[in-house]
Amino acid sequence: MQVIFLAEKQCALMVNGAYFGMADGFEKRAELDVKDGLFCEFLPSGYEPVRFRLDEEFLLSPPPHIDLYYTKSGVAIYCHGFVRCDPVLRVLWQERLGGSLLTLCMQGRPQLDLQNETGVRLIPLPEEFEECKPSLSGDEILLEGENCFAVLSRGGELLLCSEGKVLQKGETLVAEVPFFDSMGHTAVIERRGGKLLSCKIRSRFAPTERTFALALFESVLIGADVTPFLAENLREKAGSLKSFLGKYVSVALTDDPTLTGLVYERKPHVFDVRYFRVTLEGGKIANIKEE
Repeated sequence: MQVIFLAEKQCALMVNGAYFGMADGFEKRAELDVKDGLFCEFLPSGYEPVRFRLDEEFLLSPPPHIDLYYTKSGVAIYCHGFVRCDPVLRVLWQERLGGSLLTLCMQGRPQLDLQNETGVRLIPLPEEFEECKPSLSGDEILLEGENCFAVLSRGGELLLCSEGKVLQKGETLVAEVPFFDSMGHTAVIERRGGKLLSCKIRSRFAPTERTFALALFESVLIGADVTPFLAENLREKAGSLKSFLGKYVSVALTDDPTLTGLVYERKPHVFDVRYFRVTLEGGKIANIKEE
């Protein structure tokens, strides 16, 4: 079967002890027979390796740090969530806020220790929170990094964790969250008292001929206005596109600008990619059909 290897960080890729090349965000393809099992290793510099046996059991239930994406031609294996090699526990900072003692530690990855009258909680955080700073946002705790932020309850529940920028903090939190899509969409959210008050979506770029269909499916996914993409015969159906396409979680570009892959979760860490073709009339999308 065709196997595609991808990784969050640049890694040396080993298969059955032999060097297979470098794996990163660009596809590394191979035709492999997995019936007998293949011992695979992702070896990123400065991080713990991820090792697994690529066999039929793996293809049904991958281990942590591995996501599987089933396509028409095979399966893509994406390795992520690497842990640093350094096992030493380091305290990065400690602060007391609103009756809570917060301690940010580093041991392979950032971890926040939160202590107050509700108890003690240890909250794992993404790597980019290594240099975050804490503050209060109403009754909630805000962690703010250079390009990321998180909101926690006083009991230590991680309510929101995202890449993005905090625009205003205090009783009302205003932040801009990027979608990393072809039109540069961002969502400006306003949150107060534990509730989302508003969410305004805006874009930075106009779609090109190459990304027109891709941008339509990205816009449906995030709830942006899709009527500018649609021919007159489809505009009245714009509101039903989401239910027609189903609950997909991301969008994949293909070599054909009229064909787009939509990613659906089968179960945790296992996804199916289904393909939809659009027909253009007068520069607008007049039909959408699954292939």
